[in-house]
Amino acid sequence: MTEVSEVELAVGGMTCASCSSRIEKKLNRVEGVTASVNLATEKAKVSYADGVDVAQLIALVEKLGYTAEEIVPPPPEPEPAPGATAADGTPAPTTADITEPDTLRQRLTVCAVLSLPVVLLAMVPALQFDNWQWLSLTLAAPVVVWGGLPFHRAAFTNLRHGAATMDTLVSVGTLAAFGWSLWALFLGDAGMPGMRHGFTFTASPGDGASTIYLEVASGVVTFILLGRWLEARAKRRAGSALRVLLELGARDVAVLRPDGTEERVPVGRLAVGDRFVVRPGETVATDGTVVEGASAVDASMLTGESVPVDVGAGDTVTGATVNTSGRLVVRATRVGSDTQLACMARLVEDAQTGKAQVQRLADRVAGVFVPVVLLIAAGTLAAWLGATGDVTAAFTAAVAVLIIACPCALGLATPTALMVGTGRGAQLGILIKGPEVLESTRRVDTVVLDKTGTVTTGRMEMQDVYAAGAAEGTDEKQLLRLAGALEHASEHPVARAVAAGAAERLGTAVGRLPTPQGFENVPGLGVRGTVEGHAVLAGRERLLAEAGVTDLDTLTPLREKAEAAGCTAVLVAWDGVARGVLTVADAVKETSPRAVRELRALGLTPVLLTGDNRAVADAVAQAVGITPDAVYAEVLPQDKVDVVARLRAEGRVVAMVGDGVNDAAALATAELGLAMGTGTDVAIEASDLTLARGDLRVAADAIRLSRKTLATIKGNLFWAFGYNVAALPLAAAGLLNPMIAGAAMAFSSVFVVTNSLRLRTFS
Repeated sequence: MTEVSEVELAVGGMTCASCSSRIEKKLNRVEGVTASVNLATEKAKVSYADGVDVAQLIALVEKLGYTAEEIVPPPPEPEPAPGATAADGTPAPTTADITEPDTLRQRLTVCAVLSLPVVLLAMVPALQFDNWQWLSLTLAAPVVVWGGLPFHRAAFTNLRHGAATMDTLVSVGTLAAFGWSLWALFLGDAGMPGMRHGFTFTASPGDGASTIYLEVASGVVTFILLGRWLEARAKRRAGSALRVLLELGARDVAVLRPDGTEERVPVGRLAVGDRFVVRPGETVATDGTVVEGASAVDASMLTGESVPVDVGAGDTVTGATVNTSGRLVVRATRVGSDTQLACMARLVEDAQTGKAQVQRLADRVAGVFVPVVLLIAAGTLAAWLGATGDVTAAFTAAVAVLIIACPCALGLATPTALMVGTGRGAQLGILIKGPEVLESTRRVDTVVLDKTGTVTTGRMEMQDVYAAGAAEGTDEKQLLRLAGALEHASEHPVARAVAAGAAERLGTAVGRLPTPQGFENVPGLGVRGTVEGHAVLAGRERLLAEAGVTDLDTLTPLREKAEAAGCTAVLVAWDGVARGVLTVADAVKETSPRAVRELRALGLTPVLLTGDNRAVADAVAQAVGITPDAVYAEVLPQDKVDVVARLRAEGRVVAMVGDGVNDAAALATAELGLAMGTGTDVAIEASDLTLARGDLRVAADAIRLSRKTLATIKGNLFWAFGYNVAALPLAAAGLLNPMIAGAAMAFSSVFVVTNSLRLRTFS
């Protein structure tokens, strides 16, 4: 049987989706190799059979004009030197992560400042003065040469491998415009002191010797740089999800030595079998088994469970969860890359890598458009030479073809719509991360909703109060007062919900409730103590039964009713008699039912996904209007990805809305990920859209805005290309007056900007 190995390569020099696609295709042509290239993370995950050398794969990528190197896992953390500060183990951002958007911003700023006067002088005759064209040349030259260097370099690389992308079109068009302007200035009549650009709207042969195109060359470079800067910012954010995920873990840990002393060491030095101490409020350092102590562990960041889980000796705990109360001693069972947190990090990365790369519409069209334009230009030159023998006229017409194909409005089409759309989205609490995600919104037909923190508040709240012994003098007010006072002494989330709910219904502050005496927390069962002379118990039925409480059977139907409704039941007794039941649940947000209706109105089928039990899930689904057959309950974090993948396998196009770390991989797996801004940074970074207000209704607004923005971008691209295509025959026929080209280009740009600004009225 052939053994298969895996390697990760860091790939540099990719500028667009066609770059990653070209590398991926080339690698997959090697026998025994399966490769997936991720443009956002600049990595290639490669599986290869025996006989394939990693050096061979690296050489293949480098032959295409890109850089590649093997990613080697970091060695185990060494013992720190005396007095040294331990590293936290989190990966540091690379120099490229930090500098690429900043370098582009500097390049863009300089080019914009230099280009603006050039464009104004060329397009506004009233501003033209003697020798204005030489000032334009002085300003435009650094823009075309230095500002356009990334495009020229990429175009040269593409040329060497017989490929054509948007870089090719930008480079050829700007260099043609600039080169012809140099010829006209130094060898033609354009350098004369009295030269002016006038406006005329008739199609007539132009005098190439007196025409310059410096505004075209500098303007195109500036506009395309703007788009590239936006792309670079989005790409840098895309890689930060994994860093945020890993930062959730503890930085150091108190290891318990055989002599009973504690030594605080970096988490990277933990080994399987080590015992470590976790105090209240601390993060569990790694996956392990409790060997001593009892507490409640808040695992909501990883599992989505709204209620902390009670743990004691023999129970397992997961790294990155938080100890809420008692002291625990844990024996490490998995460390480093084997922990659940590390596995979730790999899930996010694998989901991002496996997501289909959405090639930009402009790049796809340019792949055909550029070669066609080059052929038309060459054909025009040959036809004019053959028909007239006039070299100047032939070259003028050929260059006019290249210039009219120069994508000025094309450079504005995506960035302007994206900027206006994202700006309007920010006002509505919607953060769109980049143009790639917009295409997914058009096809989405199913929306998966995480329960905790998305459909519900994520906070435990008191729901109902049942006083069972009214005939014996027990009333609701007394039940709330005694139970609320006792639970106020506990830090458990359920207890806090009872105390807060009791104070609210009694019309008082929590701090004004009576102070219990002899308070005791019974791990996993509840609390006991004396309040105003009454011996009070509050918690599970087992706590009351073990205390010999009478009339306990009167509370059983109330407990069963509460649990059937998906609530947590807190049974209350005092002076040895059962008194009542308080129910606590993660409350459904008031806006969630309306949000589900709005999602249905968009043609989406809502699905509820949760790690909570079936009763809780069904109750929430019924409250918001989701059908029982669209509920997935008791789903573990790693299984959330499987649910999304299963829905996709059924032919559905899935959007996922979530807020927790446990949702991150599912958000990345879905065609469209929407994160609640009130959730974790990991979920936000792994998603495509962020709903900053934490209101599920914004999810419907986000999808509508995304679809509208995408439609605007496509409309812009259509008109931008339409302008080029319509003008090409005039240019080839020699009827394209330079000022008509300039006016048409200006109109095209104004149209694109105006069309994009319509998104400001979105509501």
